[in-house]
Amino acid sequence: MSAFFLWALRRTVLLGLLLGSGAWAQERITLVAPFPPGGPVDTLARILAEGLQKRTGVPAVVENLPGAAGNLGIDKVKRARPDGRTLLVVPAGNLTINPTLMPNFPFQIERDFAPITMLAKAPNVLVVSSAARIGSLRELIAQAKARPGQLSYASPGIGSGLHLAGELFKQQTETDLMHVPYKGTGPALNDVLGGTVPVMLSNLPATLAHIRSGKLIALGLTDTSRTPVAPDIPTLAEQGIAGVVVTSWYGLLAPAGTPPALVEQLARDAAEILAHSAVREQLRGQGLTEATQKPAQFAAHIQQETQTWARIIRARGISAQ
Repeated sequence: MSAFFLWALRRTVLLGLLLGSGAWAQERITLVAPFPPGGPVDTLARILAEGLQKRTGVPAVVENLPGAAGNLGIDKVKRARPDGRTLLVVPAGNLTINPTLMPNFPFQIERDFAPITMLAKAPNVLVVSSAARIGSLRELIAQAKARPGQLSYASPGIGSGLHLAGELFKQQTETDLMHVPYKGTGPALNDVLGGTVPVMLSNLPATLAHIRSGKLIALGLTDTSRTPVAPDIPTLAEQGIAGVVVTSWYGLLAPAGTPPALVEQLARDAAEILAHSAVREQLRGQGLTEATQKPAQFAAHIQQETQTWARIIRARGISAQ
């Protein structure tokens, strides 16, 4: 029996699981994006929808369903039939921060969902305003220790991933920076650019143009390695600051009870879709890099990161506002 025949047979069986007993033309795959169009979640959902439609011949659509900090769309997927036709594209914070941060969080990720794969990630970057006259990571730490509580850092809001990244940085460097929360990345970044607040941990795509123009100085990435998007920016670990590994990543999940064979196939499909050179270039244009994992790896990553943020949230007494 040829390898091609075995592949085709396996594919037919898995598509049978995916499509159920109805006619193919009457079915569709829905990628739920629990945030408005235009951001990374929407971009990744549309890339996957197009790729899955080409691979399966089944219509695939994106449903943007914002509301309740993403919980509206997440709830739809939780309640969907576990047949692979309704999938969730979601950022890390909804899976690993909100379960601890939000009172009465309505989901148990391990119970309610089948993790398929991480899709892509963007490193976060520690930046300072050019007006702050801080030229290196060493200088920032020295000034923070010399003036405890006087240097401030901006974030998109209390409990955001970037707020927690700042608290982790403080913990690992034994410094005392004052947190200044804003309602979103835009307002925070504007004040850092204007010199009102000197420091910010931000998603790299939001700051890259300002780094290249010289308005912001990049002190280090919060990732395990440099990014091809900006290979000249060193990591914090390279500069002696260990344990501050915080990336903005996005994942793909299905409802709990989805057959394991189908979950594995969807993970392979996503990896192959995101491996195309044109897709990688599209992601790079948004500061993202492909970062797929096997389902078991992804599930373990969610669990580990959830535990990390739970420790930080409880130790720092952070609560949702």
